[in-house]
Amino acid sequence: MQTFPLFLNLQGRRALVVGGGEPAARKVELLLSAGAQVSLIAATVEGEIAQLIGEARISWAGRSFDEAELEGVSLVIVATEDEALQARVSQAAQLRCLPVNVVDRPALSSFIMPAIVDRAPITIAISSGGTAPALARRIRAEIERSLPAALGRLARFAEIFREQVRRTLVVPRARRRFWDRVFESRIGELALAGDEIGARRELIRLLDGVRHETPQAGMVHLVGAGPGDPDLLTLKAHRLLQRADVVVYDRLVSAEVLAMARRDAERVYVGKRRANHCVPQDEINDRLVALARAGKSVVRLKGGDPFVFGRGGEEVEALVEAGIAVEVVPGITAALGCAATAGIPLTHRDHAQACVFVTGHLKNGSVDLDWQTLARPRQTVVIYMGVNALSMISSQLVAHGLPLSTPVALIENGTTDRERRVVGTLSNIERQANKAGLDGPTLCVVGEVVGLAHSRDREIRFESRVGL
Repeated sequence: MQTFPLFLNLQGRRALVVGGGEPAARKVELLLSAGAQVSLIAATVEGEIAQLIGEARISWAGRSFDEAELEGVSLVIVATEDEALQARVSQAAQLRCLPVNVVDRPALSSFIMPAIVDRAPITIAISSGGTAPALARRIRAEIERSLPAALGRLARFAEIFREQVRRTLVVPRARRRFWDRVFESRIGELALAGDEIGARRELIRLLDGVRHETPQAGMVHLVGAGPGDPDLLTLKAHRLLQRADVVVYDRLVSAEVLAMARRDAERVYVGKRRANHCVPQDEINDRLVALARAGKSVVRLKGGDPFVFGRGGEEVEALVEAGIAVEVVPGITAALGCAATAGIPLTHRDHAQACVFVTGHLKNGSVDLDWQTLARPRQTVVIYMGVNALSMISSQLVAHGLPLSTPVALIENGTTDRERRVVGTLSNIERQANKAGLDGPTLCVVGEVVGLAHSRDREIRFESRVGL
C-alpha cells in the first residue's frame, strides 16, 4: 500500500477548508455529513458555499489565510487554484502534523480523499493513492450498483445484538461464524427487507441454538492457489480464504493470492524449496489434523493444483485416516497457466496429439522417468521442478530419439509480473538457463508446440539476449 487507509472521527471537531468554489462545496458537504464543524477561508464564495454560510451551517473565517486559523483544527482541505496558497497552507499544516489534502495535488497532501460509497453506517472508501481518481470513481460506481441500498439497515440491526452475542459466545471464532450465518441466512434477508421483528425472532432462535451446540471438529480444504496470478484463483477458493481461521501455505503460493485471505486469519508457512524442506510432510499432515481437531476451519493452500505434484493425495489420506472432514478444491495447475501466458498450445492437431506431465525432481542424484515414452514424437512433455536436472533430461530425451533441435521453453514465475522465459532447444537449453540465472519456480515445456509461442517482451530469446 502506498497510503494507509483509516476512518477519522470528526464528530464535533473543527475542519478548515480553503476555497470557495464547487470543489470546496463538495468537500464541505462530506465534512458536514461526518459531523465536523467547518470553517471556510475564501476570497469569494458562490453557489452552495454561499447558501451554507447564509444558513449558518459553516463559518466564514476570512478572505485570506492566516496560520493562526490552524489552532484547534483537526483536518485541513485546500480546494483553490492558487498554487502559492496551496503550498503555503500545506506546509503550515504539515509542520503542525495536521492531516491536509490539497485537491488534485497528491504531492502536497498528507492524505488522499477517497471515492466513497455511503450506506451509513457502512462506508466504503476507494483510493488510487492519488494516481487515478477517475478510476477510483469508476470502481465506486461498480460497487454502488452491486450493494443493496438498504445495507445500512442490516448493519444497524446487527448493532442491536452485538453485545448480547459477545456475552453469549465468548470465543471470537464462534462469534464470527455466528454472524456469518446471520448475514447469509433468512435473518439477513428479513433485516434488509425492513422486517425487524421477524429478523429479531429468527436471530434469537439461532443464538439459543448455537449456545447449546456441541463443539464440532473443524474441516480442512485443500485449495489450489493456481500458478501465481490472483485473477486465476477460483471463486470457491476465494470464498474459502475469506472464511478460513487458518491458512497453511507453501513457497509456491504467491503473495498476491495469500493476500486474499481474511486479514485476521492465522497464517502458517510450511514452505519447501528444492532440497530444503522447511517442514517435513509428516509434520504438515499432523499439523493439519491438530488444527482441525481444535475446531478450526483450515485452508491448505497449495501452488497450482493440490493433486498435480502437490502431494495433496498424501494429505487427504492422513486427514481421512484421522477422521477429519476434507474437501479438495482444484486450481489451475502451472502447466496450463504458464503455457497460456507464454502462448504455447499444449496440444495441436498438427504438432502434438498428447501431453504428458512429469516431475523432474532429483532423487539420489537421478531422475527416474520412462524416457522411451517421453521421447515419442508428436507429443508435449511438461516437466515440473526440472531446472536442476536439465542436463540429464536433455541427454536422456536425445538418447531415446528426440532430435537435438527439439524446441524447449523454461517459464519462471509464470503468470505473474515476475515471469521470465528462456526459449531454446535440447542442445542448448541448459547453457541458456545458466546464463539467465533462473531461481524462481520454473516449468519446462518440451515439444514442437513451443515453436508456436507468441513473442513476448519478457521472453529471453536465445539469439538476442543470452548471447551463446
